[in-house]
Amino acid sequence: MISPALLPVANELRRLLGDENVLAAHSDLVVYECDGFVIEKNCPDVVVFPRNTADVAQVVRLCNEHDVPFLPRGAGTSLAGGCLPVGGGVMIVFTRMKQILEINLRDRYAIVQPGVVNVWLTNALKGTGYHYAPDPSSQGACTIGGNVATNSGGPHTLKYGVTVNHTLGIEAVLADGSIVQFGGPVEDAPGLDLTGALVGSEGTLAIVTKIWVRLTKNPEGVRTLLGVFDSVEDATNSISEIIGAGIIPAALEMMDQGILAAVEAAFHFGFPLDAQAILLIEVDGLEAGLDSQRDEIIELCMKTGAREVRQARDAAERLLLWKSRKQAFGAVGRLSPSYCTQDGVVPRTKLPHILKRITEISAKYSIRIVNVFHAGDGNIHPILLFDERDAEQVSRVLKASDEILEECIASGGSVTGEHGIGVEKISLMNKLFTPDDLAAMTRLRMAFNPTGRLSPAKMLPTAGACGLEQVHPGRRAAM
Repeated sequence: MISPALLPVANELRRLLGDENVLAAHSDLVVYECDGFVIEKNCPDVVVFPRNTADVAQVVRLCNEHDVPFLPRGAGTSLAGGCLPVGGGVMIVFTRMKQILEINLRDRYAIVQPGVVNVWLTNALKGTGYHYAPDPSSQGACTIGGNVATNSGGPHTLKYGVTVNHTLGIEAVLADGSIVQFGGPVEDAPGLDLTGALVGSEGTLAIVTKIWVRLTKNPEGVRTLLGVFDSVEDATNSISEIIGAGIIPAALEMMDQGILAAVEAAFHFGFPLDAQAILLIEVDGLEAGLDSQRDEIIELCMKTGAREVRQARDAAERLLLWKSRKQAFGAVGRLSPSYCTQDGVVPRTKLPHILKRITEISAKYSIRIVNVFHAGDGNIHPILLFDERDAEQVSRVLKASDEILEECIASGGSVTGEHGIGVEKISLMNKLFTPDDLAAMTRLRMAFNPTGRLSPAKMLPTAGACGLEQVHPGRRAAM
């Protein structure tokens, strides 16, 4: 039942947007109580579905008039609680703003609404000779607006870069309800790079309502390889050898034995189940140099202990191999009723160390951990398996997660590569950044979002170094 205080807000939202675009019944709201980070949950008071930028602006202004917190949500695939409605309030869901507004091949850009699913743009570009390079593993479900919020990566960002490298401009609604545009279709806009500031800000600076994205010409050729290893250390040493040789693959991914059985059961690719690790390696570019790169990679892998290195025989086998990798997280359901995917970064040379520590932490907390990750850029994704119905298991998972991420910091890395901070990792920000760093970030946020009503209690610690506090401090309900 909606609280009496918010009943006037819900009624006014229905008047502005129509009954069909407003949800306020608890049975409807429970769908939006969490994102892919299932450990923390809280229902919004109202969910709205804007149809255009003007709708978003009206919702924001109404929330400000009634001192109600509000936040945006895409597909809910985020894995750090980025769209958890910590203080309740109004959730602005973009599933009805899902149009590809323009594809301009001559100038190599597209304009999309935030609710466009990443793979829809990929499919729309088939046959044109161009593609949108960022391809998160969840690309079949995640939205480009959500990708902008967390600066998502993906398997092919080792060579091509992350979302910010392919975002030319943004239209957004600011926290006061005003509509602005930063950047646009031109390659290099003058002035401060406010587009870059918004990408990765996790919905705490503004609500993105339109995105100009860069289109990339398709490579002339591609070679996709599967390296099979009898030890994780040999696989990680191969990664260092390949990058050290001056080869920058389009993708360089790793899966360990723990997840191979689930992936093989789901997709029947023919993975060797006795292997301790496999590397998925892809190089692309001009046809003239690809065979020599392939041969050098095979030689380097064999030199570092690979049992064998296979090449995808045709396009169909390559697609199945990538389907197995990109949908590996879905296959985890065969291993456990619940899982928590972590997202840390370490220097590539530290991969053997961090994987060893993950094994030790797994034993310490009696939590099974399997690994599938973007090995080429040191972006690890340990998957902690548990049952969320068991509070004691949840407590151990949170402690193990924090210990893994603290080890990433100690190794010279970061607590996130692409999932963001959300609510999950706020407690680690003081360990990753200095008080002066956090104070600067807090001031930037307050310049865009002075009342703190937009996406409260996300990304930054609730108290900044200068005593600046967010309006609605967060909590870790599962601790």
